[in-house]
Amino acid sequence: MIQQNTVSRGEIEKTISDFMLELGIPAHLRGYQFLRSALEMCVEDMELVGSVTKLLYPDLAKLYQTTDTKIERAIRNAIEVSWERGNTELFEELFGYSNSPEYTRPTNSEYIAVVADYIRLKNGLIG
Repeated sequence: MIQQNTVSRGEIEKTISDFMLELGIPAHLRGYQFLRSALEMCVEDMELVGSVTKLLYPDLAKLYQTTDTKIERAIRNAIEVSWERGNTELFEELFGYSNSPEYTRPTNSEYIAVVADYIRLKNGLIG
């Protein structure tokens, strides 16, 4: 039987924040906060990854009292900044390709799914 590690919410939040900075997402961007919340929600419930536009963005929009369009655009901007300035080796490890010009950046959904899954694996959150 596989045991699931118990990791506190605070530990997950710190792991996500540290990892986002390692990915090259500046904390001053509005999308940083939205993406951090999106990752926290997806780490808790990976099914949200399959319904980013139908469930995740509307939930975030309610939480931040804005529109899902603004959530999507701010997250896309944070990912673009990360892709242009971030850690090339880390992108290769996560996505299987680098952030060099011949590769397009991953979509918001791909980025969220890969990072959330990485955080879950890193923290021993399985199932």
